[in-house]
Amino acid sequence: MEKKLFRKLLLLITYAVVLVAAIVKLDAIMGWLSGVLAAFQPLIIGGVIAFILNRPCGFFARQYEKIFPGKGKGAVRPLAVLTAYVVVVVIIAVLISMVVPELTHSIEMFIGNLSTYAANFQDLFDWIVAKLELEQLANLDLTTGISDSLKDLLTKALNALTNTLPHLITMTSVVVSGVVTGMISLVFSIYMLSGAPRLTAQCRRLVRAYLPEKAARAVLDVTRLTADTFTKYVSGQVVEAFILGGLCFLGMTIFRFDYAPLISVAVGVFALIPIAGAYLGAVLAVLLLVMIDPWQAVWFLVFLVALQQVEGNLIYPRVVGTSMGLPGIWVLAAVTVGGSMLGLVGMVISVPLAAVAYTLLKRDLRARIAVGDGEGRASGETPPEG
Repeated sequence: MEKKLFRKLLLLITYAVVLVAAIVKLDAIMGWLSGVLAAFQPLIIGGVIAFILNRPCGFFARQYEKIFPGKGKGAVRPLAVLTAYVVVVVIIAVLISMVVPELTHSIEMFIGNLSTYAANFQDLFDWIVAKLELEQLANLDLTTGISDSLKDLLTKALNALTNTLPHLITMTSVVVSGVVTGMISLVFSIYMLSGAPRLTAQCRRLVRAYLPEKAARAVLDVTRLTADTFTKYVSGQVVEAFILGGLCFLGMTIFRFDYAPLISVAVGVFALIPIAGAYLGAVLAVLLLVMIDPWQAVWFLVFLVALQQVEGNLIYPRVVGTSMGLPGIWVLAAVTVGGSMLGLVGMVISVPLAAVAYTLLKRDLRARIAVGDGEGRASGETPPEG
């Protein structure tokens, strides 16, 4: 008994010392973790790419199995991987050919009309000052201020371009490093997709070999639930972003709003971010439209609110699922905490992580209630009503 108590005290003291040391040396530990993550970055990126393409790759594999039965099965997986990548490249090429020219035209038009937008903004400001009788702001010249700010920005940009040989070298090294990382990540993703069934089976054997049976079942169950949740969420969010961006472009074209391609692409991209994405897209659109015509910005907000209602009530539940079984308060809390901890990436991955935690909590709660009810019936106690 004394040995057990001594072991527990020793374990507790060791845990306390390690915890204090970790808190004191938190910066060093975070730096070490950042270095480890940087070293494994190609592998992580490749795993993410393989995870995203795993479902379409599986679909193509099932189709090829019907075409190549028997001896041709060895070619099924490589053909499925190749088809998945070809489809992705074709989709990206089509989107670039359709969107980039329109985006370039919108940006050029915006830059060419900056002086007009500054004058419109000055008129709007003067109207607000007159209506609210803000006499102390009546003589404020925003047009000159905006023009001076733009000239100052352009001057700084030119100075930066003319005096940035060291920065250019640094940027070149960053670009080269990014290209190399991307190529290695692509190779990793191809290997992972090609050997996905074998890798999955090997991971299962490792878990069952080195963990107790109960713990192994729990780990595999949580892993399966996490993979299913993330697959459903990522594929659903991407499809929903395309649908929302397309509907936004269609509506803006019908109602003849300016910068329809630019704003629609922004709305579609921001739709990948739960909850906050809609507001970010709306802010960007209003900032662009209010300089052209304030009433156009107001009507666009009305249109976007209506579109968000259609998207939230009809499209999102059918594409992503009924909030993945996650109550709204959990979604809001997950996005808030994830965004504050990991920024944009945290906002994107926080919802499926919260959905996994919520599902596991529900399972554990039901299991505990069932055990409690069983013990109560065994002892002859009457379970409480409700």
